[in-house]
Amino acid sequence: MNISRRTLLGTAAAVATVPAISRRARAASTIKIGVLNDMSGPYRDTSGPTSLICAKQAALEFGNKGFDVEILSADHQNKPDVGAAIARQWYDRDGVDLVLDVPNSAVGLAVSAVSKEKNKAYVNCGAGSSALTGTQCSPAMIHYVYDTYMLGKSTGGATVRAGGDTWYFLTADYAFGHQLQDDATRFIVAEKGKILGSSAYPFPNTTDYSSFLLQAQSTGAKVLGLCNAGSDTVNSIKQAHEFGLKMKIAALLMFVTDVHALGLGTAGGLMLSESFYWDLNDRTRAFTNRVKSKTPNNWPNMAHAGNYSATLHFLKAVADMGVAEAKKSGIGIINRMKKMPVDDDCYQGNIREDGRALFPSHLFQVKTPAQSKGPWDYYNLISTTSGPDSYRPLADDHCSFIKS
Repeated sequence: MNISRRTLLGTAAAVATVPAISRRARAASTIKIGVLNDMSGPYRDTSGPTSLICAKQAALEFGNKGFDVEILSADHQNKPDVGAAIARQWYDRDGVDLVLDVPNSAVGLAVSAVSKEKNKAYVNCGAGSSALTGTQCSPAMIHYVYDTYMLGKSTGGATVRAGGDTWYFLTADYAFGHQLQDDATRFIVAEKGKILGSSAYPFPNTTDYSSFLLQAQSTGAKVLGLCNAGSDTVNSIKQAHEFGLKMKIAALLMFVTDVHALGLGTAGGLMLSESFYWDLNDRTRAFTNRVKSKTPNNWPNMAHAGNYSATLHFLKAVADMGVAEAKKSGIGIINRMKKMPVDDDCYQGNIREDGRALFPSHLFQVKTPAQSKGPWDYYNLISTTSGPDSYRPLADDHCSFIKS
């Protein structure tokens, strides 16, 4: 059988075309999620690899609902320009449909601006600044897990009511630290407390806090308020303990992973707030049992659990809308997520129209070594505040795209 050159060329073209069509078809039926966080710096344990594992766990449990799920990851190095550049590349070149996690408020706010510009979905689980749903809110963004308003109200208010009525702040000198100090001050003053001073230290390049601790103690303040996170919190508490600081320490943002790093001998008695704890109830224990073998030395904290919950909630919304519709608009898929109640083993609640996820906040006291009954048994529950009561009221007119 003779095959003409024209037929041969036509067949070759067809063969070459099939993979291209196949790739386009796969892309059209694949949802891509990018987990963007700190994989190597001060927030590695509070986000990092465990956040990625929890997002992958959610995708695994969601299963195949007619589309594939691909999860990417990258390290933003706690640099806003690096984080924004990665998000832009993911959205423009790599077809990412959702950027997730993003601890560090300066990076989180930068990524929010890119998400808004590109009309792509963004769920922040790791940054704390309440400006994310305030002065810099975006209709393409949801703020999960916690924020500085919730932390200031829960831990700050409780500390003043317990007698800690004079404060000195040790504050990481970037968006998160200053916002946390401002929000905590609001609730401290409302409870008739007083602020006697503060020190802002360079972030992320400070490891020696001794001069700041001396300055804090010299004021005679009863409480040292830590407006920092991750290894900064761990190191400042360790140094305060070694220094013999005669002040009560209020860790305004502290995760169970930080308590683990400190040890109960140092952390015992501290008050802190989280929206998730692995031993809170049967559902949180069930989730933790599914993932702890994958993260044996870093059990999930509220940010890790948030990545699991947000991934699952996003995929449920995609299934509800259909992949093609979900890919059209970041604002569209975010709006669908806002209309659907959140209900999984980590979080239950709803998402307000400004993007604030309304989950209960829990005030805990860290156990002493004698109180702990086993690995990661670190918290006693003191009180719980409902989701709507934990966060800044929508009536405050803090978000520009919400119509009064």
